[in-house]
Amino acid sequence: MQTVTGEFMKAGIVTKPAGEGPPLHMHPNEEQFTLILEGKLHMILGDEDRIVERGDLIHIPRFTQHRSRAVDGAAVFFTVKYPAGSGDLNQDYNRVENAEEAEKKYPGTSA
Repeated sequence: MQTVTGEFMKAGIVTKPAGEGPPLHMHPNEEQFTLILEGKLHMILGDEDRIVERGDLIHIPRFTQHRSRAVDGAAVFFTVKYPAGSGDLNQDYNRVENAEEAEKKYPGTSA
């Protein structure tokens, strides 16, 4: 992962191997934008359950439950978060209580 931190934002290019990604979580203090550069992600974003792919730009508002998992091979994406905080892209990571159980309501989710 390549990351850079500015005065107000932090950004990174992230590669996720097939099937990998964080559990359902949210960022109470950060707004996030993600641009898919290569591959596909199965994305849960609030009440949405969809596949995003190269060229798709996703906005993740603060307090929005979400997760992404690479499907059909690895995925590469560029992500920007505001505010910069410490510069760690996982700084404002808050796992959703009972994340695995909550994900079962989405038809595209597989364990």
